[in-house]
Amino acid sequence: MSDVAAELALLLTSLRRRPDVESPELQAHDAADRLLLDLAATDHADALVGREIVVIGDTHGALTLGALALGARHVRVHQDSIVAERALAENAAALGLTAFSHHSLAEVASTDARLALVRLPRALDALDAIAREVARGSDPGADPGVALLAGGMLKHMSLGANDVLRVSFERLDVSLARQKARVLVARDPRPAGELAALEPARARDADLGLEVVAVAGAFAGASVDIGARALIAALDRAPRSDGTIIDLACGTGLIATTLARLNPGARVVASDVSAAAVESARLTAEANGVTIDVVQDDGLGAQPDASADLIALNPPFHVGAAVHTGIAHRLFAEAARVLRPGGELWVVFNSHLQYAPALERAVGPTRQEARGPKFTVTASRRR
Repeated sequence: MSDVAAELALLLTSLRRRPDVESPELQAHDAADRLLLDLAATDHADALVGREIVVIGDTHGALTLGALALGARHVRVHQDSIVAERALAENAAALGLTAFSHHSLAEVASTDARLALVRLPRALDALDAIAREVARGSDPGADPGVALLAGGMLKHMSLGANDVLRVSFERLDVSLARQKARVLVARDPRPAGELAALEPARARDADLGLEVVAVAGAFAGASVDIGARALIAALDRAPRSDGTIIDLACGTGLIATTLARLNPGARVVASDVSAAAVESARLTAEANGVTIDVVQDDGLGAQPDASADLIALNPPFHVGAAVHTGIAHRLFAEAARVLRPGGELWVVFNSHLQYAPALERAVGPTRQEARGPKFTVTASRRR
């Protein structure tokens, strides 16, 4: 192993996930990160060493900090998740690597960059938005032009990603698989004039009487996932309030919008770790004629103790790509801190997860409000 490879391996194994969920089975990097960095160093060294590059979708800093260790001069980073941003910041501080800057997706591309390292998102519309922005923001006269390397684990990849990348790039190559990871290499961006930025998706749900607006990458897009639908159906029975009500892990904001309709005198807050989610929630509320406060936050870090009368939660059951209950348990604890005594947490979850005992411990007495073949809705009263 070369000195550079050994240094990179040491760096990757030193990374922590904090403030993300940490447990023995979860790592801060995977084989896709390593394959992306290895291909960047071997096949794209001229675009990497001493150059500015773009990194999109870095989960805990492996790509950004790995690229700096391999000789990149500066990294322009876009991360949808505020937890990912904070994990990168903590790992960077521990390693003393600081030559990176955060940017929105619309501003992350650079005419100086000839290389973009991307973690493949699960949603194809998110990949489409990424590819368009990288291609649109590149230098059209550059020779060679920007190369976009998009990597992921095979079990989460689909052939649809190839078609999406070909919309924005003339040439697409596929790497050999290694340790169940693969990289798609897109080159020769199409002219910017052919690539309009993606508009938010919009759909009206007749059953709910709501318009859903979703920017690229928002969970469930402009549809209504069945968990949210089950919780919304139960909220007619939730206590009314003129105080503060929170939609925690708000997604596209349908629950926050419903709460605002049911509680016209309340301050309704929609909170999510995802920039795409909070922008979608803002647009959904606006489309339905209600006013909510939207905040990108890790849990409820921005909310004071004992400040909310009601919190509604449709918790994620994935940590990255892994099925894991750690996030839900953390959100239960956050809700307990922010609820006033006597306030209630309304939660929907897959029935097989049997969260009621955990809710009893974290929040207080918990009753079942609804149960179907797949989902259960409970209400927990803060002690």
